[in-house]
Amino acid sequence: MPTSVTCSRCAQSKPALARAPYPGALGRQLTESVCAECWDEWSKREVMVINELRLNFMEPGAMDILAQYIRDFFFLPAPDPK
Repeated sequence: MPTSVTCSRCAQSKPALARAPYPGALGRQLTESVCAECWDEWSKREVMVINELRLNFMEPGAMDILAQYIRDFFFLPAPDPK
């Protein structure tokens, strides 16, 4: 894991995340391109997104919806369809 990253959100070189905050490819992408400070900012926003959209994580598409909001917040590209 990198100790610092150039963050895709704030465009500054700052301390990296200590571990992947999300499973799979998105987690790797976040670890490589998001600073810990911006992740903390997202953590607060995430609660609002979940509540406003009334996401139910027992439903299959809820994680995909949240993942899209994460990508949008951090200006990350969509995954390659395979």
